[in-house]
Amino acid sequence: MEFGWINAAGGVIVCLLLAPNILYALRCPGGENRCGNRLMNLLEQIGRYASMALMVFPIGVREFGFPGVGAMLAYLIGNGALLVCYWTVWALYFRKVSRNRALTLAVVPACIFLLSGLTLGHWLLVLSGAVFAVGHVYVTHKNYIE
Repeated sequence: MEFGWINAAGGVIVCLLLAPNILYALRCPGGENRCGNRLMNLLEQIGRYASMALMVFPIGVREFGFPGVGAMLAYLIGNGALLVCYWTVWALYFRKVSRNRALTLAVVPACIFLLSGLTLGHWLLVLSGAVFAVGHVYVTHKNYIE
């Protein structure tokens, strides 16, 4: 299965990742970043925006698509399960903030970016997902106060 110049499924996944974040920002305005490490903050942002863009646009890929049915099923089932996990943890986080929930909310999107990149053979997405994972987990860890 091949895509054109845009991956609509990737766009839907990105929207589903952003929705609870937007809701949280509206419910809890004024959150501040307590992580003082500029490099890690920069890596997190570069990884985040690059990953979201590459989920939708196949920049750097000659033939954008799945190498086989197994990869397509891994993409669909894996991302579906990760999104259910993400939304479930968000629901729990809305009820009670905890370090473990915050870290889970940092790891799951990175897993979605990595799984998507691996199953599509989109190595630039894998790279940006790895950069995002390192930066986001670090910043989340530093921002959490018990």
